[in-house]
Amino acid sequence: MDGEAVKLRHYEDFTPGTIFALGPYPVEREAVLAFAEAFDPQPFHLDEEVAARSLLGGLSASGWHSAAMMMRMMCDSFLLNSTSQGSPGISELKWIRPVRPGYILVGEAEVLEARRSSTRPDLGICRMRNTLREQSTGETLLTCDYAVMLKAARAESAG
Repeated sequence: MDGEAVKLRHYEDFTPGTIFALGPYPVEREAVLAFAEAFDPQPFHLDEEVAARSLLGGLSASGWHSAAMMMRMMCDSFLLNSTSQGSPGISELKWIRPVRPGYILVGEAEVLEARRSSTRPDLGICRMRNTLREQSTGETLLTCDYAVMLKAARAESAG
């Protein structure tokens, strides 16, 4: 460590319209197979021949693996240098196109709305939307709407 303090992003830094770049993140075949084996062992995530005959049309990452890769990209982009206190949940997650080994994932996380917590004046809640794409084609693969709770730099009265 170089001794410089890292400036954490607080709730006030997450204003509507703010966009955080996500990625690039490589999708590796070995990781797709390992995740599927451990958490989503459906044949079309594990066997290339079965996958080729499936609706997916070829080997692809589990949707949950895609969401996990998105989470890693969020951490690398903005969560680990913020005052994030977690999330109350995801309101919508759409797997639009298969995520395939060899893809490079890129995207953005956009702040849609920001408000103070009605019960915790030291917290803000931001509604956000992520969009993941395949880098070379720009094709949208996944979208996700969710909320994140962040400590505020300054507490305000809830009323």
